Amino acid sequence: MKFLLTRAKGSTTAVAERLGVSRRTVERYRSGAATKPQKRLQEAPVQETEAQWQPQVRAQARQRAATSGGLVISCQAYFGFGPEGSSDAGRMRDVMNAVSPAYADLILAARESRATDDDAHELVAEAIADAYFRKEGGGRAGLHVEFKDIERLDISF
Repeated sequence: MKFLLTRAKGSTTAVAERLGVSRRTVERYRSGAATKPQKRLQEAPVQETEAQWQPQVRAQARQRAATSGGLVISCQAYFGFGPEGSSDAGRMRDVMNAVSPAYADLILAARESRATDDDAHELVAEAIADAYFRKEGGGRAGLHVEFKDIERLDISF
């Protein structure tokens, strides 16, 4: 209740309207006179708090990933970048790698803009190729990496 009142700038009327209760009920919870919610009020504060709290948490995590933390991408997919018969030939690989904040920003922006899976996979492929195969530009800067047949793709930050 404290969080909801803080978000409503102390307005018991605004909180009461959002929860579907009387202003007096909100005041009783604020003063401590009421501590155990009635049955119809048990879920409402939790839902309202999550609705207002989670977007803040997600935005902060996204900002950290895009500016300093980056992402960790774990996937199982077909990767290839060399001729058949070489150790670089295409095959199913299980890759887990941290990618730079610049790629994190691009991937998260695409996700927020509801990009297609193909568009997102291209960004993920480029991020993995840069971090895992090209070693961030070292030695294989122009290397084209094939990324397809994705069996598993997990992105965390």
